[in-house]
Amino acid sequence: MNKSAYSAWKVNKLTPLHDYVIVSDMNFDERLTSNGLVIISDDMKNSGIRPRWGRVYAVGPEQNEIRVGQYVLVSHGRWTRGVKIEDSEGEITIRRVDNNDILIVSDEPVVDETMGEKTI
Repeated sequence: MNKSAYSAWKVNKLTPLHDYVIVSDMNFDERLTSNGLVIISDDMKNSGIRPRWGRVYAVGPEQNEIRVGQYVLVSHGRWTRGVKIEDSEGEITIRRVDNNDILIVSDEPVVDETMGEKTI
């Protein structure tokens, strides 16, 4: 499929099956160290093997431990490829994460301490 012809799926509401968790806002971008050095995107490289944070976008009806709006830290690679959707908030990329590999849950956004405090 030609990427230029691809557009986001327009959705009003998503409800995952069973106890699945859908996240958005996983960061795969370039990062800025606390000293101001730019670290290029490490996705798909050995240096990029690390857990990642995501914001919970939707949960299935059987999910009793995690709520929409929380943030989860997911073991490296335990998420699906991203799917672009467009909802009332705009265009975002969502992924389903493996429930067994959710390491931590937070009610607030967490700074990725692996390379600094800012993203570019």
